[in-house]
Amino acid sequence: MSCAVSRSCFRQLLRDPVRNTSLPAFLVPAFSQPLRAQCFSTTSPAQSRVGGAPISIPPEVSLKFIDLPQTQVRGRAKETPKTAIEVNGPKGQLTLQIPPFVSVFHDESLRKATLSVQDSTEAHQRAMWGTMRAHLQNYVLGVSEGHVCILSLVGVGYRASIESTATTVEPEYPGQQFVSLKVGYSHPIELGIPQGVKASTPQPTRILLEGIDKQIVTQFAAEIREWRKPEPYKGKGIFVNDETIKLKAKKIK
Repeated sequence: MSCAVSRSCFRQLLRDPVRNTSLPAFLVPAFSQPLRAQCFSTTSPAQSRVGGAPISIPPEVSLKFIDLPQTQVRGRAKETPKTAIEVNGPKGQLTLQIPPFVSVFHDESLRKATLSVQDSTEAHQRAMWGTMRAHLQNYVLGVSEGHVCILSLVGVGYRASIESTATTVEPEYPGQQFVSLKVGYSHPIELGIPQGVKASTPQPTRILLEGIDKQIVTQFAAEIREWRKPEPYKGKGIFVNDETIKLKAKKIK
């Protein structure tokens, strides 16, 4: 194009494109229409596929709704939980605090629990919708069946045992037991078993963790795994549940 339009001329064209004579005739219709903002996606926001699924409540599990006392927290008044759900079962009891924008409907006749949020178009509420549903599902399974983590020790001389006393760690509560690991260090690794978790060693290279709270069980399994993560060259380390690792070729100098 022969005419070069500077930035100032371009702004002037946007303000009044029809009166400006330097604008070519074939561009006048395009600049004369008002500009409008258009989103990249024209589809409507989808609802949570996890949060909307109902939760089956076993006959031996009961749900109890508790109103929490309200405290003034600066800047987080909208996120303060107002209701808690007490989940009781044959293996124990757990309490889950529900955000104020999440509603739980419990149908006792059908033994189903359904969660909903106030505004499903808001990203935070939609994310917490599925999260709270997953927490409640884990609590129901925990008090009825329990959660299990199996750790496998792979390596020459690797073994574990459950001890009633420890020399390097002080007990946090009366009767606490400790997991003693021998995984290639010059000294044994002693880890205190959290309260509510039962640990056993059916084999010297196997650790079985059981508990009703999935978060505590898996967190303790991750702490044990930190002492010897699986490495990709010899395949040695501590593996959690069905964890696998792809072996790499040896480095040749």
